[in-house]
Amino acid sequence: MADQTTDTGQRLGRATGPAVVGTTAKTVRQARDAVAREAWADAYSILNGLDPAQLAPDDFAAFADAAWWTSRIEESIAARMRAYAGYAAAGAARRAGYCAWMLFYEHQLAGRTAAAAGWLRRARQHLRDEPECAEQCYLAWMDTEEAQQRGAFDDAMASARRMADIARRCGSPDLYALSIQAQAGVLLAQGRVAEGLELLDDAMCSAMAGELSSFFTGWIYCLGLQRSMAFADLERAAEWTDAAMRWCAAMPAENNFRGLCRVHRVEVLELRGNWPRAMTEATRTCEELLPYEGRMAAEAFYVTGDIQRRRGDLAAAEAAYERSHELGRDPQPGLALLRLAQGKAEASAAALRLALAGEEGGAGADGGAGCLGRCRLLAAQAEISLALGRLDQARTAVDELDALARDWQRRRASETTMLHATAASAGGAVAFAARDLDRALRLLHRALALWLELAVPYEAAQVRMTLAAADRAAGDDEGARMELRAAREAFERLGAAPDARRAAALLDSARHRRPGGLTAREIQVLRLVAAGGSNRSIAAELVISEHTVARHLNNIFAKLDVSSRAAATAYAYTHGLA
Repeated sequence: MADQTTDTGQRLGRATGPAVVGTTAKTVRQARDAVAREAWADAYSILNGLDPAQLAPDDFAAFADAAWWTSRIEESIAARMRAYAGYAAAGAARRAGYCAWMLFYEHQLAGRTAAAAGWLRRARQHLRDEPECAEQCYLAWMDTEEAQQRGAFDDAMASARRMADIARRCGSPDLYALSIQAQAGVLLAQGRVAEGLELLDDAMCSAMAGELSSFFTGWIYCLGLQRSMAFADLERAAEWTDAAMRWCAAMPAENNFRGLCRVHRVEVLELRGNWPRAMTEATRTCEELLPYEGRMAAEAFYVTGDIQRRRGDLAAAEAAYERSHELGRDPQPGLALLRLAQGKAEASAAALRLALAGEEGGAGADGGAGCLGRCRLLAAQAEISLALGRLDQARTAVDELDALARDWQRRRASETTMLHATAASAGGAVAFAARDLDRALRLLHRALALWLELAVPYEAAQVRMTLAAADRAAGDDEGARMELRAAREAFERLGAAPDARRAAALLDSARHRRPGGLTAREIQVLRLVAAGGSNRSIAAELVISEHTVARHLNNIFAKLDVSSRAAATAYAYTHGLA
């Protein structure tokens, strides 16, 4: 987290404060070299071994950076406060202002809002009367955030553009890229999602092209990934997580951004069906984040719970959801769906009602960033309501899902997002339960096409299960068997054992079901008709009278709603009876 307004190595070289001579001067030169190489572990080790009385403010600032990069957040804060005190005493307003802002940022990440607010006030005090300088970009960014939170979007955009102008005039590509992120955030919060995501791409390209310093590269990646996932843009999230993790892999081992980027990779891997890799990455994410960022680690625990629930390891899923809750993440809707799998449908419904009440009104307050979360809660409510036979409640959930999808289509200028797929899936299931087969089939086919396009295999397989039931109800037994086979194969590849068993059992039952309500004897007659047999030859084959054959044929025609031997033969071939 090197001071981007002044190179850390140069700061160490011209440190102000107690004179450093002899062995100490040599050690400081070694620290300067480690910082220049971004060998943060080495820099931390060297600076940690020096007598604090011999360190100047610049040395403490570099020590804070090294501690931050090596995930020693409390040591980073302590060292930065000493740097701040030295700068303030020396009247170095810009450096004191920057240190105060970084202390605001670190306290904010740690959830210490009062301390963060105090340091932000100090940053403003030091920088407000200074001539234009790069450090003032941070204050413009905070002005943007504050205006955005109160819904003053014109003021917010003006502050973000002022930040961009200052960064450009001061020659800081780092802060300019951050100003583009800030402008994207305003557009997203305003509901101009398509425009915001396009602007987000601009900032992300700066990071990917290597135009930024290490700290800002990581910062831009983390902000971009967070927004891509929050705004249900799976394609962008997948693309940028790959880029972010390639960057992390190329960085030294001590990289505090690795865990922050990896948590979004876990989410993408889970959706895309690479569950073994997602579990491995989730474990690493928790190891990396728990020492200093429990709230982000909570998301990795939640995704782990979802995977284990779908795999059928309900005890492990419950433990993961509980850990997620301990770290501050609401474990819904996963926990409610777990209770349903445990046969506790009423408890499941009650928990979900509370979660939805807590989310009331939150979906649109930030320009839509809460939409995906509420969408998942509503989809779970529809599923649980159907399990309890509460069709009206399920319809209410689907109605809200449809409204969210329509609003999202307006914001995103797209009708192929995860919100649309979720709304179509739940709507198809409710329509089927209401015996509206035409609507059910239309919505389920739409949902399946969307999940396949988004490359989300588990949700696609779940839709196939409902679609198979709808096909069967519509008399398309062969279509039902095809959907069940595809669902079973997908569940087996994923390792979703309970779902795979359910699909296999339904497929086995379908194989033994007599199509069209035909009796065993009628199926025998139909097969012989399809083979070209006459009534006389069929009678001889089955040792029955021609009159009986004719009666069987009349029954077959009536049950299949056909009027000719040719039509009956076609049915036999399409349903595997010939």
